[in-house]
Amino acid sequence: MSSANALLANHQNLAPSDGELYLLQAFYPASIADNYLQSLLHSLAWQTEQIHIYGRWVPVPRLMAWYGDPDADYRYSGVDHQPLPWTTELQTLRTDVETVCRQAFNSVLANLYRDGRDSMGCHADNEKELGPNPQIASLSFGETRLLRFRHARIRTTLNIELSHGDLLIMAGELQHHWRHELPKTRQAKQARINLTFRRIVSTPNSPARSAAR
Repeated sequence: MSSANALLANHQNLAPSDGELYLLQAFYPASIADNYLQSLLHSLAWQTEQIHIYGRWVPVPRLMAWYGDPDADYRYSGVDHQPLPWTTELQTLRTDVETVCRQAFNSVLANLYRDGRDSMGCHADNEKELGPNPQIASLSFGETRLLRFRHARIRTTLNIELSHGDLLIMAGELQHHWRHELPKTRQAKQARINLTFRRIVSTPNSPARSAAR
């Protein structure tokens, strides 16, 4: 295995080519995931972000919060973001995820999808400050939502249903070749929280392109 570690050897790489993608279903059992969902809903500093698209500022269609080490500043869509200090729960979650990934993460982007109208546009997490082949660990709590991957060069799509307590790991060259999105849906959906643990390795002056879509 090139990027993901041997602890994932028993899990299938869901990416048919050009990267590594592992789904650990029920990484947290329902009883534990229930507690995290309710606690994170009320304890994180959720806010509405604005992004600059086609010459105008528009609200991001979900709520967001950025936590991390003091030097894990992040810049995207022309806006600088300084991380809030880790909460006790986020620290615990980080430790659990780092044990599986065998990589240290210094930041986490939290997204709150309030209902089916909240979404995330198609993008790749390929900012320079994430390094050349970033490993990103994505935890899901709450409502099941579809995450769709699209290959940048060939007409291949991959649909993954992320459910309560699941852990998705993206690694290798995945961000160079695949883009992903969480589309809107007309289905009745309750709240979903997604935590994407990352490692910021540098802070370039140019705007990053992914997390705010």
